[in-house]
Amino acid sequence: MEYFVAKQSVVRTIWGKADTVLFIFAGAAAEFALNKAVDWLYFTGRLPADPLARLFSTVEYARQIVFAERLGAERAIDTIAAIHGAVEAKRGQAIPDWAYRDVLFLLIDYSIRAFEVLERPLTAAEKEEVFDVFARVGRRMGIPELPASYPAWLVVRQQHLAADLEYSRFTTDLYQQYRRHLGAGRYWLLLHAQRLVAPPLVRELLNLGRASWLRPVLPFYRLTQHLAPGRWAKAVLLPPAYKAKILALDQEPGLSETHSPSPAE
Repeated sequence: MEYFVAKQSVVRTIWGKADTVLFIFAGAAAEFALNKAVDWLYFTGRLPADPLARLFSTVEYARQIVFAERLGAERAIDTIAAIHGAVEAKRGQAIPDWAYRDVLFLLIDYSIRAFEVLERPLTAAEKEEVFDVFARVGRRMGIPELPASYPAWLVVRQQHLAADLEYSRFTTDLYQQYRRHLGAGRYWLLLHAQRLVAPPLVRELLNLGRASWLRPVLPFYRLTQHLAPGRWAKAVLLPPAYKAKILALDQEPGLSETHSPSPAE
């Protein structure tokens, strides 16, 4: 059976572990809130109504693609493209190409950043693997002007960060919604996770700072993540409604699972 991502790929390692995926989730939550195209995610009203569910849907789609056989992954990618096309038709205008690239780029960036924070530095070849997987997703979706390699992507990523992020009323509203849905304690954890994985510009725009009490705790957590304390810590990161989803992140998603709606739906 041919898989979209080879079974030995580091991308499967990254996306097959709840801890790493939750840090990717934290980074995406920060950057989504700053993106100049975030109004598209507000268009249906579902993002502000339940931002955690919308962000989790992005994570779940990515995991389905990473672990699916090639044809199943391509069907999932085509479904994402169709959902966004329907939203564009409803609004009467097209989502900008740069906004599509931004989402792909943040998945590449936070995959690498989250793994390196929690595990170890990735090699140049492994970073190229991460880039290649999401670049293939982008090409399947018909997103133009994608970089040809990881080094080329690094340059374009910085350009996108500088051009496409701003603090807006949507940013304020989303962070208020994060706090409301997470509660004060979990919201505080989210901010500390974001301090560890967010690029400097994102931290600056959100006034996050750099110091995080999570940094000195991480070595101990690595040793206990498969023991009861580690499982407990994982379970408390999100509200009880998401406990099953969090635990499921440590398993390969089944190919028969139903996809969640895309964030833009």
